[in-house]
Amino acid sequence: MPNRFILHPSYGSLESEVKKAINNFENYSEILGAAERNVIKIVEIGDKKYTIKSFKVPNFINQVAYRFFRKSKAERSYNYANKLLNLEIKTPFPVAYDLYTTSLLFKRSYYVSELLEYDLTYRELVHEPDYPDHENILRAFTRFTYDLHQKGVLFLDHSPGNTLIVKKDSGYDFYLVDLNRMQFGNLDFETRIRNFSRLTPKKEMVAVMSNEYAKLTGEDESIIFEKMWSLTEAFQKKYHGKIALKKKIFFWRKKYRDA
Repeated sequence: MPNRFILHPSYGSLESEVKKAINNFENYSEILGAAERNVIKIVEIGDKKYTIKSFKVPNFINQVAYRFFRKSKAERSYNYANKLLNLEIKTPFPVAYDLYTTSLLFKRSYYVSELLEYDLTYRELVHEPDYPDHENILRAFTRFTYDLHQKGVLFLDHSPGNTLIVKKDSGYDFYLVDLNRMQFGNLDFETRIRNFSRLTPKKEMVAVMSNEYAKLTGEDESIIFEKMWSLTEAFQKKYHGKIALKKKIFFWRKKYRDA
């Protein structure tokens, strides 16, 4: 099965080691996260740790699409990471991507990046309202999101687990992960505010983000809050509706597990 391997120029001296790590992916046991669709494993190359993300083989239609018409998730993750870094937006450093295809179909793909040791994600702010320095972190996150928007970055997967937060003496650093869905260009007001809708179901957190975003933009805080909260409610309704529908459609899976 032919492959396409792209390595960041700064990692040229480790090409053989990176390729070996990808080829041995199935043999590594340290898994990062839930591994529901895609699997991320932690590996050691030289004296550093890295993550290798193995993307699930797509359905037949997408195997054709990724083979001929669309860039793969691994390639997009690598390209977008480099673009973010050029914009001075933090993300774990992109090392390589590796694609495997047949003459007609796209099959496996891998994305390799440096492992980032982080302190929390946005998810902790949602589930732990008493988390130390909660409001200051939330306001700093809002400023980070504003900076994305000012630089023309629309992170379509701006959700609780996709921003890693590192505590610093001077404040907090924010790193984007799961990068394969992004858009770049000028963002209108509606798009900017909608970008907050997937983050939290908590009205009090939306109020803090609205207040901080109003300070940054000079827009009316009440208008921002009303728009942000209405879009958040719409997303939550749609999200929970999908979950309920899946439970009805796939009810047999639970019966099978419980049998």
